Amino acid sequence: MPLTLSLTEANRILSDQFAPWIVDLGLTVEDLDERRAVLRLPWSDRLARDGGGLSGQALMAAADTATVIAVSAARGAYGPMTTVQQSTSFQRVLRDTDVLVSAAVNKLGRRMAFADVTMTADGSDTPSATASTLYALLD
Repeated sequence: MPLTLSLTEANRILSDQFAPWIVDLGLTVEDLDERRAVLRLPWSDRLARDGGGLSGQALMAAADTATVIAVSAARGAYGPMTTVQQSTSFQRVLRDTDVLVSAAVNKLGRRMAFADVTMTADGSDTPSATASTLYALLD
């Protein structure tokens, strides 16, 4: 049975394992269980594009990052992994709101992990974007 990953350990993964520009997004792990991680992407005008909506690049980076945390939770600890594929669909514009990014591991194998990600405006139940991700586990 895998070790249980704590919120403190999950937030440490964010600060220790990611590139500085990902750290600059200000992501925090808000909730965690054995197969799911919920991260908060705080609103920043720096992440907005023309028209004031949150950029797709920021959402895709947040989805990618949330998947790493969810896979780490499913494995009980962080281990090297790399994105193989990410498919993102955008349903509605996000403006002036934090985003909750929920990644759920739906299959964890010895060498591959699959997850689905839902991104919603804080306080909403309606997804603004979704992603499917596939990761190669490198150890």
